[in-house]
Amino acid sequence: AVLNRFKLIEPKVFLTIDRVIENKKRFDMLPKIKEIAEGLPSLEKIIIVASNEDSYSRDINGIKNSCFLKDFLESGRNADGSIPPMQFEQLSFSDPIFVSYTSGTTGLPKAIVHGIGYLLPVFRDFVLHFDSDRESVWYSMSPVGWATWNCFSSLIFTGAALLLFEGSPYFLTPTYFWDLIDEHKISHVFIASSVVDEFQKRNYVPTEKHSLDSLKVFMAGGSVVKSQLYEFVAEKVKKGIPFASAFGATEILGSSFVLESTLPVYKGEINARSLGVAIETVDDNGKPLHGEIGEIVLTKPMPNLPICLWGDKDGSIYREKYFANYPGKFSMSDYGVLNPFTKGLTICCRSDETLKQRGCRFGSSEIYNIVETFPEVRDSLCVAKYSKNMDESAVLFLKIKDRYSFNNELLNNIRKAIALGLTERHVPDFILEIQDIPYNINGKKVEIIVKKIINKLPYNAETVRNPETLKYYYDIPEFQGF
Repeated sequence: AVLNRFKLIEPKVFLTIDRVIENKKRFDMLPKIKEIAEGLPSLEKIIIVASNEDSYSRDINGIKNSCFLKDFLESGRNADGSIPPMQFEQLSFSDPIFVSYTSGTTGLPKAIVHGIGYLLPVFRDFVLHFDSDRESVWYSMSPVGWATWNCFSSLIFTGAALLLFEGSPYFLTPTYFWDLIDEHKISHVFIASSVVDEFQKRNYVPTEKHSLDSLKVFMAGGSVVKSQLYEFVAEKVKKGIPFASAFGATEILGSSFVLESTLPVYKGEINARSLGVAIETVDDNGKPLHGEIGEIVLTKPMPNLPICLWGDKDGSIYREKYFANYPGKFSMSDYGVLNPFTKGLTICCRSDETLKQRGCRFGSSEIYNIVETFPEVRDSLCVAKYSKNMDESAVLFLKIKDRYSFNNELLNNIRKAIALGLTERHVPDFILEIQDIPYNINGKKVEIIVKKIINKLPYNAETVRNPETLKYYYDIPEFQGF
């Protein structure tokens, strides 16, 4: 997966670490670093961060052009040991600053080039919308592969402090996350929505010993935020705390719809357009929609749109990917609903994850918001299955909690709840039990890959966090003859 991405840009310098720890297990990275070095002839220097003091005794001679970070920094000193003065170079607003990558779910990843101008929207979103200042302390658990990593690492230029957290914030104790907020006086939180979901499911909530006085803004992202999480945060975390998601994308390195701290928040909605952003939802013909599900598009330029796609010399791939469906409008590849009364945005799903059963188009999150309130349901996944005649049916996979059973009573109750909460046409044609649900490394359910598996289409699973779960979706008896 790393080579597929890095081969696109032929990097000269590779910064990495010698080992990582996950779930108390140590993973030696040196063999992988050696493999990457051999697969990237463009590399001129490999800089290895030592995970601890013992790392310096490790032999890295077999990795070409490599050194430890400490040695690399020492090489920058003058002959007398002094540190040379730092030199700043004046650059253009449109000069490149970052390369980010698409997920590669539907093909090889694409390298997206972002310009220095993206710093302006970062200031707009964090300082103006999120009410951040030099006294603010931000918590972020964004992995380096997320676009939000770039946004939060850039936050330092606003003067705010940044607390980076790697791993699960409830791994050590059920209250560890809330302990951190009080200990470090965290004012702003950005956390994966899947983690907030786990807080609710496990009832990992603040206790009487937690004040959370410093906490001003609580945001979740990385995947669709379920509507019931709004109630959870308001009732179990901190009353009156602004909570919502911020809608952005890998392509724009920032937000286009945000949690505006001075406006009311409505359950399930992101409450404000980012300042200066022209955004709307449209139907298949590009006509604006209000109160109906449609594809989210940007209708005017903004500073954090990509400069280009790497290697796309004439811009044809860029135009085809983002402007072909709606000429003159940048497609975000997500579906949502704009509320004509509150002006808020509800995110439904990726456009290629949309379901259309019996003429009714809807997003998987609408189903999740209902079925995952059932005490029997641990997790769920809803995707489309096509018949031999290409008729589309929704398939709902349910992972059942221990000590509960998948039975007709549960099925009937779920069907009734979906019909009541939505419509009869939203009730999936297939509701099946499954042993586990696959997720990608960003914590998103991999609906597209499962959709391809059950429809016998080729797929790329290199970004799946738990690929062993994919075997459960092959040769499902209920689909035979469909």
